[in-house]
Amino acid sequence: MDATVEQKSESQAVDTANVPEDRTDAFGWLPCRLTLQIPVSGFTVGDLVRMKVGSIVETQCHNTHDIPLRVNGLLIGWTEFEVIADRLAVRITELA
Repeated sequence: MDATVEQKSESQAVDTANVPEDRTDAFGWLPCRLTLQIPVSGFTVGDLVRMKVGSIVETQCHNTHDIPLRVNGLLIGWTEFEVIADRLAVRITELA
């Protein structure tokens, strides 16, 4: 009976040689949703319905920094906007 118990415990042992040191190597392929939250005051359903390609949404926010950054709804930090060539980018300024 003891030999059977030993065999089960050996088969249940975790092979640590195959576990990556850096967990991002194992889970780096998982998709996630990255969102930036910019407050837009005075925006109505009518404004939403009238939107089309090329529409511009004006914000009341004059700051280009301290924009919350969320991944799958979880706050991970704050960003600021930057223009790089002809593209709008964000720089992570602080992690939560």
